[in-house]
Amino acid sequence: MLADKHAKEVEEESETTIEVDLTDKQKHQLKHRELFLSRQYESLPATHIRGKCSVALLNETESVLSYLEKEDTFFYSLVYDPSLKTLLADKGEIRVGPRYQADVPDMLVEGELDDREQAKLEVKVWDPDSPLTDRQIDQFLVVARAVGTFARALDCSSSVRQPSLHMSAAAASRDITLFHAMDTLHKHNYDLSSAISVLVPLGGPVLCRDEMEEWSASEASLFEEALEKYGKDFNDIRQDFLPWKSLTSIIEYYYMWKTTDRYVQQKRLKAAEAESKLKQVYIPTYNKPNPNQISSNNGKPAAVNGAMGASYQAQATVIGRACESCYTPQSHQWYSWGPPNMQCRLCASCWIYWKKYGGLKMPTQTEEDKLSSSQPTEEPHVRTHLSRQATQGTPVRNTGSPKSAVKTRQAFFLHTTCWTKLARQVCKNTLRLRQAARRPFVPINCAAIKAECKMFF
Repeated sequence: MLADKHAKEVEEESETTIEVDLTDKQKHQLKHRELFLSRQYESLPATHIRGKCSVALLNETESVLSYLEKEDTFFYSLVYDPSLKTLLADKGEIRVGPRYQADVPDMLVEGELDDREQAKLEVKVWDPDSPLTDRQIDQFLVVARAVGTFARALDCSSSVRQPSLHMSAAAASRDITLFHAMDTLHKHNYDLSSAISVLVPLGGPVLCRDEMEEWSASEASLFEEALEKYGKDFNDIRQDFLPWKSLTSIIEYYYMWKTTDRYVQQKRLKAAEAESKLKQVYIPTYNKPNPNQISSNNGKPAAVNGAMGASYQAQATVIGRACESCYTPQSHQWYSWGPPNMQCRLCASCWIYWKKYGGLKMPTQTEEDKLSSSQPTEEPHVRTHLSRQATQGTPVRNTGSPKSAVKTRQAFFLHTTCWTKLARQVCKNTLRLRQAARRPFVPINCAAIKAECKMFF
């Protein structure tokens, strides 16, 4: 229980560090850069394309401000499931940080001796200062490969898998044979005669085979089929396709399989197949007039979402807050924004920002109050999602009037009885409000709460 609590605290600390040293404006604009990855596919006409953007997984090793410094750049960390209507963390998390990497001890000062026993810390497998020359070591490796080729010729199963001499020689030249030869040479103190005699013991030549040779052709076909279905989810591959193989064997075979010509051919076929599906679509220039554009050159007064635009423009110019986002009184072009009864408008730069990111460039007064009153224990991603649902698409004017905010969804009121409030105080150990709040879909044991209440009343 203490370990889970400590892990939760470490996770919350790592998540809250995202918003350290950020201004309210930067926190506000970061909400507009967050997207949710969805497994649902939708087809849209190509004429709806207005530009290109870049979407990447949230990288904890980079500064969050790097997403604000680049235009048309977004990030995601949660995946939306349309069937269950849930938001879950993506599996592609970059595991970098104090939660995954080991702590590096203090370095030794120059000239300081290391008094630790090296035999307990590491095992020496090769001596670069051996008496043998590079040419002698290469000659010994050639002998080891020749012994491996001869061993495959004597082995019945290997002769079936590698029927030709070239295939046997290629299999004997793999890393498993060379590693065995170098380990043998090191164990015999780099004595060539003693090491060569070990390569061919009394029972016959030593045969070293890796996962590429241990797997049959049918097992390799099953692996490729499973990899096409599950990707690099080796647990599912082992469970559904290769239960007789160990997880270590499957992972080792995967990295060896990536070095074969078979992998290169499949990669080329997939690239050619993906390219064949692409179509060249001509997208005409979008010249339709924007219905939100406010024009004063059409013979009519400049209307701002209604007939009261002229008076509103004069009033906004006087107070110096004509734009609902940046409050600038001057702009080469104005755009109406929000419901017509609110008489809101945006300048050209804020309108472009609104169309790109779906929010105002500057935080409104309501959002500033939320940012200032937010508690430090609240998780950043939860606050981001709630703030987006509450404020995105809801125009708010800083007039101080309670009627200035427009409700975008129906409000509700949760009324609790006095007995319910009393049960929360009496049955704290049984109810566990904090744990229940983190798991809203887990039912509460009402029978236990009623039994405990009967003991006191």
